[in-house]
Order: sequence, then structure tokens, then C-alpha cells
Amino acid sequence: MSERVVPEGSRQRSRPTKHGAVLSERLIVDTALRLVEQHGAKALSVRRLGAALGADPTSLYRYFRNTDALLLALADELIGRAQEGWTATGNWREDLRSMGRRIHASYLAQPQAALLAAHRTTGRPHETRAVEKILGILRDGGFPDALAVRIYHAFVDQSLAFAAQDAAAAALPPSAAAADAEVWHAAYSRLPADTHPHIAATYPLLAVDMRDSGYPFALELMLVAAAALHPDAGR
Repeated sequence: MSERVVPEGSRQRSRPTKHGAVLSERLIVDTALRLVEQHGAKALSVRRLGAALGADPTSLYRYFRNTDALLLALADELIGRAQEGWTATGNWREDLRSMGRRIHASYLAQPQAALLAAHRTTGRPHETRAVEKILGILRDGGFPDALAVRIYHAFVDQSLAFAAQDAAAAALPPSAAAADAEVWHAAYSRLPADTHPHIAATYPLLAVDMRDSGYPFALELMLVAAAALHPDAGR
């Protein structure tokens, strides 16, 4: 896509596409997410999207001025999906835990899109609502503003970093994923105790634990650390 600004009021297409659907931002984003999961980053082209939508590729400029704007919309959609159905309990620890798990799960559900979008800042409605909610959890939980901001920063970066790493693993071809998993048995199980005593002592536990994401436990560690920094921690 190339840069082209289209007035807001001119975006809506009144006639259906060749596939019988009325073109909209929602339809484009949903279709783009599906294509990205099937074909990776190369799916984000007006030609591929136009063909999938049954629409003239140039009509996409009514909604997104370029492919980067579309990518930001995909990133924002993943953030929005993480918030669907979420309600605060009033317990800051539980609310942060559930929000973190939702963010992680939303990106893992779309691993190819997560690889492209987990590091982006969108400034779009879903993201701004998420920032507002997380800061609200912390401020309402009694954290002073400066500390709330620092915890927010660490919390979000941790969630997205694990989401990107775990999405990259999930997006591996099955053969590569199987080969990576086999390394823990083929290489680590054979390391002798005289050269690698700590691996040899913990290998059975290590091999089991490394099968899954480290995020749930890392999240708990962050929550414990945040609690230790809370103004009421010493009471």
C-alpha cells in the first residue's frame, strides 16, 4: 500500500464485494488476520487482501493508508480480544494476573500476527483502553503514580515479550518444533555430572518444565515483587 489519505466519511463501501460482503474495517482486519496465520507477513499486501475479499485492491485505501496502518490495526485487534469479557474484581493482584494471562493467550492464538505486532505501539482504541485499565488496577490498588507507571511498564513488557517468544515457538514448522523439543533429551540428558553437575542433578525436572511456557511463573514472580513494593507491604 502507498500513502493516501481518504476522508473519514468516504470510507464506507455501499456495494457488496464479489463475495457478497460489504467491505468494512472489521472485515478487512479479520481477513488479514486469517491470511497472516496462513501465509505470514507476505499476506499483508493489497493484492492478496483484495483477492481474498473479492474487492478492488485500491478500495482498501478507504480504510488504511498503508500496510503499516493495517498492521497496527491487527495489533490493536489482538489487544482488544484480550479484554473481551474481562471485568475487574477489585483485587489488584488477581486483576493483573488475569489481564496478563489474557494478553499472553490472545497473542498465542494468532502466533504469526504476534510475531509481526507484539512490539508495536498502536495508539488505537483497544490499546488505550488496556493502558487505562492496567493503570487503574494499580492506582486503585494503592500504588503511588510513579510506582504504578514503572510496574505497568514492566508488566506489559513482560507479557508481550513472553507472548512474542512463545508465539515464535508456536509458529515453527512441526519438524523444527519437534527437533527443538528433542534437544532436551538428546543433548541435556547425556551431559555428565562431573562437567555439568547442576544440569545432571535437575535434568528430569528441567526436561519437564521446559515443555511449557515460563510465563505463568514469571508473572507470579512479578506479582510477588510488586506486592513487596506496595506501600502497605510492611504493615
